[in-house]
Amino acid sequence: MTKAKILFAVLGASLALTGCVTEKATKNRTVDSVHQPVVARADYVFDLPSDGGSVYPQDLNRLAGWMETLRLGYGDRISIDPNGNLDAQMVRQAVGTVAARYGLLVDAGSPITAGPIPAGHSRIIVSRMTASVPSCDDWSRTDATDFSNNTSSNFGCATNKNLAAMIANPGDLIQGREGDPTGNAAINSKAIKTYRDKPSTGAGALKSEGL
Repeated sequence: MTKAKILFAVLGASLALTGCVTEKATKNRTVDSVHQPVVARADYVFDLPSDGGSVYPQDLNRLAGWMETLRLGYGDRISIDPNGNLDAQMVRQAVGTVAARYGLLVDAGSPITAGPIPAGHSRIIVSRMTASVPSCDDWSRTDATDFSNNTSSNFGCATNKNLAAMIANPGDLIQGREGDPTGNAAINSKAIKTYRDKPSTGAGALKSEGL
């Protein structure tokens, strides 16, 4: 076999192998990444004794300790399943005082949770959403040359992983916030005014530090 035939045979095998790898790997011919954040929700429950609508201080202290352990914060949702309690409003007010310590309100409804609620108890539910990009990192396509004009298989991973890590409320990735139709120019310009009024970091004389 001549050198030319050997070269063509090697190139043909390489192209065939590259084609097989590309066919099974992530392919994308647009600038919209196929790797998008996935939002998951977890529900944490606390069965609070509330027979007759009365909630004792020691039980509220236990509830506060439980919420402290969860490290409640912005984006968490608190709801109550009254379990048929006729005085649910009293329970809501008591739980609301604890939730207010974290700057949170009690939602009107409640999600369905697993397991029965003990008699004489109300179920306190904390719903927390998290965002991640489980398909990243993606190096399934390693071919140096792509004649189909696909983007890299890892295209968009860095941007969307950072977005999922930084967003304060992952639920906003599902449905964004609606803007205020009225608008308030004073509020909108407050941040700009603060930025403009702040003295420059280079203002003033240099500080001398003694050794």
